[in-house]
Amino acid sequence: MRTKHIYTFDDIENFKTQLLNWAQQFNDVVWLDSNPSSNKTAQKYYRYDAILAVDAFTSIKTDYHKGFDKLKEYQNLVNDWVFGYLTYDLKNDIETLTSKNHDGLEFSDLCFFQPKKVFLINDNKVEIQYLKFVDDEIDDDLFNIKRNTPVAKGHVYSDIKIKLRIHKDEYFDRVNAMLEHIHRGDIYEANFCQEFYAENTQINALETYKKLNRISKPPFASFVKFEDKFVLSASPERYIKKKNNTIISQPIKGTAKRSDNLIEDNQLKADLLNDQKERSENIMIVDLVRNDLSKTAIKGSVQVEELCKVYTFNQVHQMISTVSSKVNKSTHPVDILKSTFPMGSMTGAPKISAMQIIEHLEATKRGIYSGAIGYFAPNDDFDFNVVIRSILYNETNKYVSYSVGGAITAKSDPLKEYEECLVKAKAMRTVLES
Repeated sequence: MRTKHIYTFDDIENFKTQLLNWAQQFNDVVWLDSNPSSNKTAQKYYRYDAILAVDAFTSIKTDYHKGFDKLKEYQNLVNDWVFGYLTYDLKNDIETLTSKNHDGLEFSDLCFFQPKKVFLINDNKVEIQYLKFVDDEIDDDLFNIKRNTPVAKGHVYSDIKIKLRIHKDEYFDRVNAMLEHIHRGDIYEANFCQEFYAENTQINALETYKKLNRISKPPFASFVKFEDKFVLSASPERYIKKKNNTIISQPIKGTAKRSDNLIEDNQLKADLLNDQKERSENIMIVDLVRNDLSKTAIKGSVQVEELCKVYTFNQVHQMISTVSSKVNKSTHPVDILKSTFPMGSMTGAPKISAMQIIEHLEATKRGIYSGAIGYFAPNDDFDFNVVIRSILYNETNKYVSYSVGGAITAKSDPLKEYEECLVKAKAMRTVLES
């Protein structure tokens, strides 16, 4: 049971900054920010402007083996707010697949916790929910939050030397190998990713996140801290959401750069909307998502709400589709995740064949990249992003990483795919190298 109080703040943006600073004292932190002032056109499916969950009362951390069964058991047992992440490598729990590529980050395959303290922000109101045995700390915590004791800023970066796990010529070779699979009919489409990384590197995780969020202002930003592991995410993509008996998935396929020139920027947006290659990529993944949602949907309830709609973000234009379904009240939320995971936008079609080829051709274990961060609410609703446009950091290993990728189809030009990767990587590289 939780004690609940609602407070109103005149300057909610300042309070959000104070709140995230205050949260740094805890080992378990999940901060989710919709950046609502920058994403008004995408607000139709939002529930909260921002959420903070801190200080684990209970938790689960495991590898992929029976990962979804363990999560289901844990979520049933807790029956409360639960926050955390799913890594891409949980694919190995669902299908006979492996993950043997290089892993410099060493995140657990699955990690969730039941927070003692939750803050739910909408407009200028903050609903605070504390477990009963710590509710006597609410007043002191609010006092300390509003005092805004400065966090030692330090440097965002420290002589960071970004390396490529796959160099340009090798990237072309691997994309051409993937195209051979497509031309043979093994797959129609696959998402091919490459890692950029830095070793023996220390960053200030909070300040790096703040800078990344300022640059991008995405609708699914997150700051995640589990002891020495950090995710600093500027994700524009929702993986899947449940509200009552409605499921929403919003795959992104199709990216165009922005321009400071308004006429040119509008032209880039129009070109993306009318790009047949990008549209075909998006539609293929929409078909895959429809198929995934149908596994748990009430018969006949899967609908495409939006097809290939272009949304504009600070760094890029994106082509997004929205697919919905209805589920029975008895359908377990973890079963919905398991039946749709990993998300189609980060795998390909057919999904299993694409994942096999991805594992063979990529050089890095994806881990939390192209996984999902989010929460389960006490009423079994949930919301998860897709972990893209994200900086990942293992503080103990002094290892910093970000990955980018794109969909390879029969019409793909390896050079254009490489250039699209650089567009997607721009914000992370700018933040790290300043």
